[in-house]
Amino acid sequence: MTYSIIARCPHTGRFGVGTTTFSLACGRRNESLRPNVGISKSQAFYLRRIDPFVLNLLAQGYTPAHIARLLEEDDPDFEYRQFGIIDRENNVFAYTGPRIGQWAGQRVGPYYAAYGNGLAGPETVEGIVAGFMSDPDAPLEERLLRGIEGGRDAGGQRFKGQRRPERSAWLRVVDRLDWPRIDLRVDMHDRTVAELRRIFEEFKRCDAYYQECSRDPRNAKPEEVVMSELSAA
Repeated sequence: MTYSIIARCPHTGRFGVGTTTFSLACGRRNESLRPNVGISKSQAFYLRRIDPFVLNLLAQGYTPAHIARLLEEDDPDFEYRQFGIIDRENNVFAYTGPRIGQWAGQRVGPYYAAYGNGLAGPETVEGIVAGFMSDPDAPLEERLLRGIEGGRDAGGQRFKGQRRPERSAWLRVVDRLDWPRIDLRVDMHDRTVAELRRIFEEFKRCDAYYQECSRDPRNAKPEEVVMSELSAA
């Protein structure tokens, strides 16, 4: 029971993922993004080797559609999988296996794929897309977070007619460097997506200081001073 959005920013080349689920540690169990290469986010009956396999083939120049065919040939349980792939040429592919059960589906658009399983219905996916598209000029990380907020507000996850809570969430964006620009996670919280938003807003306040410490450590202010200044602003 998971819903996600993956995307590439056509202006910056950044790749990102926003996801939330009833399962725990969704950020820990995914190896989904590689700078300058692409993104692969698999879920449902999750098979951990899928995402590294996809990223390695993307790095060799295979298209997402071609990789999906290779996955189908290699995996006897392919009909239980759900995944999305985007490459650095903005090619997008998503797949939802017919044997996942409950409601599962997807929507693909320019630079993005939104998909989920164990959902209230197609309205959850439509809510993800609406949130993501609400401000096309916003930074990618903001758009991804709005996407999963939109999915939550549109109905989120359901099991046997009952609302299923989101218990973990993950927001990650990679730039052209070897480490993520943003990697934020929440686990075992009563309001998981709202908590991810709170952490994200706090991170935004501190991000410029973190970058300045890297660029000019000799003249960087002590962190306690910066936090005090931010609190007083």
